Amino acid sequence: MSERPVAVLVGPMGSGKTTVGELVAARLGVPFLDTDSVIEARAGKPISEIFIDDGEEHFRALEREAVAEALASHPGVLALGGGAVLAAETRALLRGYPVVFLSVELADVMRREGLTIGRPLLAINPRATMRQLLDERRPLYEEVASVTVKTDDVPPEAVAAAVLAALTTR
Repeated sequence: MSERPVAVLVGPMGSGKTTVGELVAARLGVPFLDTDSVIEARAGKPISEIFIDDGEEHFRALEREAVAEALASHPGVLALGGGAVLAAETRALLRGYPVVFLSVELADVMRREGLTIGRPLLAINPRATMRQLLDERRPLYEEVASVTVKTDDVPPEAVAAAVLAALTTR
């Protein structure tokens, strides 16, 4: 029998998936894995370069593969990239897993992410693009989530505690 994640974190960039995921994993004594890191390691370059060199479609194919493999084998806390839920096959794979949607509003995302250059989808008009991404993806995050934890104006340690509480009451 293969290992399964104890929690899968989804949400937009800037929601705290990596920071909170590392905290939750440490408290549970399990490993943490971010699928974006897996993709970068396999490609040998940052996601921003994958987008530029190979295109978003290629990146999304790598993402679907990394997510499917991690769901089938990772025994700890798993964080998915913000756009992973765009793929219907990924949403289908998430059924039955403890999925936590880290919800964040536009103002907090912009405060956390700012106008960072390393985010290829935010290269042009970051605020308007982020608003559009949040509006388009929120229903998909809600579709796959077992529970939603709001992260606006909440320190990462408190978000991690809320995630842990949600996991134990599910």
